[in-house]
Amino acid sequence: MKKKKNEIKKIKKPWPTKDAMEQVYEMKLWGDSKSEFYSGVGSHHPELVNPYIAILTTFLTSFKNPLSVCDLGCGDFNIGKELVKHTKKYLAVDIVADLIAHNKSTFKAENLEFHCLDIAEDDLPSGDCVLLRQVLQHISNAEVQSIVSKLADFKYVILTEHVPEGDFAPNKEIISGQGTRLKKQSGINLLVPPFNFKVKKEKQLLSVILNDGKGLILTTLYEVF
Repeated sequence: MKKKKNEIKKIKKPWPTKDAMEQVYEMKLWGDSKSEFYSGVGSHHPELVNPYIAILTTFLTSFKNPLSVCDLGCGDFNIGKELVKHTKKYLAVDIVADLIAHNKSTFKAENLEFHCLDIAEDDLPSGDCVLLRQVLQHISNAEVQSIVSKLADFKYVILTEHVPEGDFAPNKEIISGQGTRLKKQSGINLLVPPFNFKVKKEKQLLSVILNDGKGLILTTLYEVF
């Protein structure tokens, strides 16, 4: 049947994130290790990992009733595995199918689930708290905006980003991939344009200055409602 002239065919243009992240693990662009999958120094260096696990443990155990947590961009799960026991339910999400399959076979707990999702495109699992640890720094503003539009469904959002030290121009555009906005002397700030994420409270949980002089790793808690 011939289409009418006024009918518009919508062509979905997927972002390149899935292919980029698959390449990261296939080519070991974030470093090599004994494990088949390795999410980089940021997920393994004790000076970065231990303080984060400590502050998250303090937060999660402060509730009388444990929270359901959605870990968006769970990576190789070197960090997440330390937090599962402090939650009612832990839903770990990543875009790389082989990585999720590996995690499912490696990490087991009654309250733990793994899901392969594109968090910019797909519906998110429901929960109380979202963890986004060094995820948004790798993706385009359009994808960040798509994710931000879904965060209002959660009470708490804990965001960790690699940002320049001192003042910087936030949210410069990048193409999704293994790189970040640091090369443009920029970093993510969800509360300012173009994202304008509306929150009830904001609290800095952790700031780790990197020894190489390349910025800092900043962890912020947002109470959404």
